[in-house]
Amino acid sequence: MNEEKNVAKPAIRKLVPRRYNTSRPIEKRPLSINKNRERIRDDSSPVKIMALGGLGEFGRNMFVIEYKNECIIIDMGLRFPEENMPGVDFIIPSIEYFSLNKNLKILGIFISHAHYDHLGAIPYLISKLNYPPIYTTPLTKEIILKRQDEFNHMKKLDIRVVDSEKNNKIEFANFMISVFHVNHNVPDSVGFFIETKQGNIMYTGDYKIDFNPVFDRPADLTRIVKLASLGVDLLMIDSTGIEQEGHSMSEQEIFQNLEIIFMRSSGRIILATFASLIGRLQQAIVLAEKFNRKVVINGYSMKTNLAIAKKLGYVKSELKTVIDVKEMHHYKPEELLILTTGAQGEDNAGLMKIINKENKNIRIQPGDTMVFSSSIIPGNEMAVQCLKDSLTKQGANIYHYKMLDIHASGHAHKEDIKLMLNLIKPRQMMPVHGFYYMQKLFNDLAQDVLNLKKEECLLVSNGQVVELLHSKATITSKFIPANYVMVDGLGVGDVGEIVLRDRQALSKDGMFIINLIIDRKNKDIKVLEIISRGFIFMKDSNELIKDTKEKVTQIVHKNMQKASQENLNEAYIRNILRDEIGLFLFQKTERRPMIIPIVMEM
Repeated sequence: MNEEKNVAKPAIRKLVPRRYNTSRPIEKRPLSINKNRERIRDDSSPVKIMALGGLGEFGRNMFVIEYKNECIIIDMGLRFPEENMPGVDFIIPSIEYFSLNKNLKILGIFISHAHYDHLGAIPYLISKLNYPPIYTTPLTKEIILKRQDEFNHMKKLDIRVVDSEKNNKIEFANFMISVFHVNHNVPDSVGFFIETKQGNIMYTGDYKIDFNPVFDRPADLTRIVKLASLGVDLLMIDSTGIEQEGHSMSEQEIFQNLEIIFMRSSGRIILATFASLIGRLQQAIVLAEKFNRKVVINGYSMKTNLAIAKKLGYVKSELKTVIDVKEMHHYKPEELLILTTGAQGEDNAGLMKIINKENKNIRIQPGDTMVFSSSIIPGNEMAVQCLKDSLTKQGANIYHYKMLDIHASGHAHKEDIKLMLNLIKPRQMMPVHGFYYMQKLFNDLAQDVLNLKKEECLLVSNGQVVELLHSKATITSKFIPANYVMVDGLGVGDVGEIVLRDRQALSKDGMFIINLIIDRKNKDIKVLEIISRGFIFMKDSNELIKDTKEKVTQIVHKNMQKASQENLNEAYIRNILRDEIGLFLFQKTERRPMIIPIVMEM
């Protein structure tokens, strides 16, 4: 078909005759493979659906759909560390399952949209998976390739573009994947309809329903209904917005409220948002042109994303709208708009560098209008509050989403979810992308809206195997590895529980180093030095240090008398000192620093 010409398809046999013959009504088309019950009845091999991340958490989205010795992967994202993970940059899924099943062939990786929680783990995992092809949309492809520039030691990625406007399908022997367009807060977002020998699976990706989006086309609900008419045996659907009542706010309303701020502001406008919110950045640029403002981009990731979006035509601006930061002094404050990263209070982001006066070209000025066009990610509340305080002290006027509707979630709210459920009418469902509590709320809603039974609404954990057999999905008692893999600098997976526990101890109570020499021949000991970092202030703790030295000497002498020469080795002494000095310091201070004895022998 003409609609498939631009998609690189594997050179393998087709699964069934083509079904999308537009000259015939839908009800007269040949049945899809999973509706042909006679054909699959004798096949006892189930399709397995497994989450390596993305359930009971935000981020780290990665799902495996497996049949016999072949599989496809949907999304490959990262998540940011929790507060009790000091030093960790981010967390990615474990791919131990593939190491344990070396004969399992990965047919392709399907990426739903250009957010790091859905694609950020690719550079760390793709080589270990032997570089399977990646299927995604044009904008997402460019974001992946730009990210890959930071890993120039790796092989070139095989990325195959799919086009949701042309109703692309990717066909394998045991899978057929159709693509459909959805709205999110980044363009080129899609979901996937997966036909298998045992049933149809629909994966929505992150989505919202916006009938009047700005600089995007509405979600292709007609195509979603058309695909759903083939029968959806298992719906994997975004549950993130389940707690929000009503409908998702349209980007058109956001645009109108931002325009009010532009009309009111007599000084510079500084707008902070996520670098990935391409649509929001386009709105700001359009308003800048309407109100005769020049635009300065602050933040590497924002500059990169805008350059990619402009190249692909997702962002348009007049030739001289965007200026270099060094040209700012040629313009009056009321003639400037600064777009910056750092709305979440990140230490190294653009806004924080401005506030801390680390940016030599931009300083906060009295009369600046500061716009936070993003919601606060849970856990960042205090960091964002500190931002607001600092900005206010430096004379800025602040607008944020609680004062005016200047940010819309990219996730469907409750009424939009109801609409999507009624459009798709799945036989069974499995909410994804959210905490366990959200998944449970979603299932409760689905049972009410679709009159589904409790057992038809699956509540699944990461690593748990779901089997789809003869169009019926069942949660099994089987689990595959789905543990955290932590990335710290160049290290991937070398920060385990022990290292993390040590870091937690250091961050909580610091460390206490004891440097001593043992003279075995004379049965003597000398404590050379005691060093404390993050535990006590040495100059104010002379008595504690003196008592600790005496305690160390007593412990070693006592054990030298009790133990034989063979048993009195350095490891034995270090362990004894860790335990007993740890207890001694806790009794003195009620704190537990990390004890590090350094033992040398004469």
